[in-house]
Amino acid sequence: MKLRLALVAALLLTLLPAVHPRVDAQLPDAPDDRYAGLQWRFVRIKYHFITEGTHIQQDFYGEPWYIDAPAAEQNLSRRVKTATAIQVEDPIVLPLDDPRLFQYPWIYFVEPGNLKMLDSDVTILREFLLRGGHAYFDDFHGAFEWTNLEKEMKRVFPDREIVEVPKDHPVFSCFYKIDSYPQVAGLGSFLAGRSWEKGGFVPHIRTILDDTGRPMVFINWNTDMGDGWEWSNAEDYPGYIKYTAMAYRMGINEIVYALTH
Repeated sequence: MKLRLALVAALLLTLLPAVHPRVDAQLPDAPDDRYAGLQWRFVRIKYHFITEGTHIQQDFYGEPWYIDAPAAEQNLSRRVKTATAIQVEDPIVLPLDDPRLFQYPWIYFVEPGNLKMLDSDVTILREFLLRGGHAYFDDFHGAFEWTNLEKEMKRVFPDREIVEVPKDHPVFSCFYKIDSYPQVAGLGSFLAGRSWEKGGFVPHIRTILDDTGRPMVFINWNTDMGDGWEWSNAEDYPGYIKYTAMAYRMGINEIVYALTH
């Protein structure tokens, strides 16, 4: 009798659907407490841009500095709070000339291929970075947009070069172990069956170093971290989860590194 029951139970188990863990960006069971005591807030920068005040048609809706908002910062803030023990405050938007800027160590520019700073903005950004602040540039693609950002950063630091972050840099291991820098597809590119846009086939992470060798910026070129954060809760695009995972891991690594160096 016991043998018969065992056989029936085994048969039922084979008929039940397999139970798989929920697909996600591999969240830990509990927050990693290595960086307890740190504080972070997503500070989106409202910047002046190339087509500001003109009637030139944009290839997106709204102003470029607000792309992916507010979902990108809300989702990333929740993920940093869940995966780490960092104290996370609510996201905010600031222009560069807001006196509160210097209260925060980390600021975010989206679509900086459109960036066009006032002379006063250049001075403020230079001071912010040299005082120990960190700027994160994201979601711009191709040669034209790179040339514009390079020109704007040369205004900030005419005597400093933009350099590639080497593959063995601690930013790739300070929280998650990341083997290669990811190209996160924007949702539009993903739906078109590719990971790149505007001819930006190869993703790069670049930086500008201060006199001590500290990266003052992380320039994420030919990749779209913001879309990975923004669309991470969209169940309509299950195939996009792999890009969400890439964007969260790389974003958290860059944030942790910026806060600790």
